[in-house]
Amino acid sequence: MFLSILQASYEGQSQFLSNLTTSEAFLMVVIVGVAGFIVQARLRSVVSKYSQVPMPAGLTGAEIAEKMLRYNGVNDVRVTHTGGYLTDHYDPRNKTVNLSDEVYHGRSITAAAIACHECGHALQHAKGYAPLKMRSALVPLVQFSSTISTWLVIIGLIMTASSGSQMLCWIGVGMMCVSALFSIITLPVEYNASDRALAWLEQSGLLFGEELQGAKISLRWAARTYLVAALSAIASILYYISLINRRR
Repeated sequence: MFLSILQASYEGQSQFLSNLTTSEAFLMVVIVGVAGFIVQARLRSVVSKYSQVPMPAGLTGAEIAEKMLRYNGVNDVRVTHTGGYLTDHYDPRNKTVNLSDEVYHGRSITAAAIACHECGHALQHAKGYAPLKMRSALVPLVQFSSTISTWLVIIGLIMTASSGSQMLCWIGVGMMCVSALFSIITLPVEYNASDRALAWLEQSGLLFGEELQGAKISLRWAARTYLVAALSAIASILYYISLINRRR
């Protein structure tokens, strides 16, 4: 999809991209940025709220994570502790579910929801979930492209004034498309992990009723941060394309 957009813009065949002004594209970036700020603020509010609601069973996030993994037959993944706030993640390289302070030791609905979400990624890995495999394969390329893509576009715009060639600009935009693709693939990965977490919490009987609904709200707001990230990546691409078209 991104390659098609890129080619259409380069050949002057996309009316939308050709007519998109820099100010319009910049406005998109601003709107998405504001939306991201709102989502992050709401996420912190929801996490804070349900961090005060204790788990009915009184288990810690680490204990719940262990239960979910073993119940699903995943015995080669370790649950470990990591520092920071909302730094929870699953590392497929060493098969570890890494839980932050408040989640690892916490006995709240938020701790349970986040711990099970990260275990959801471990289950995806164990079952060969295709989007997770695709995202993992893109990680090295994204780490490289995200570092230099913006600089390539900027240097390309400067060189366009003297050489007239925009090739370097389009290479930079192409690298941005890789990062955007990564963000888009991340969406089903995160939503699926949350679905697995909520299904197990309900099936195990650890959460039900209002408590289960609280866990669902927490995970849904967390997932929306990834949606905003994907929209931000797309808006940035459109902004730089508008800059390139203006120099054409």
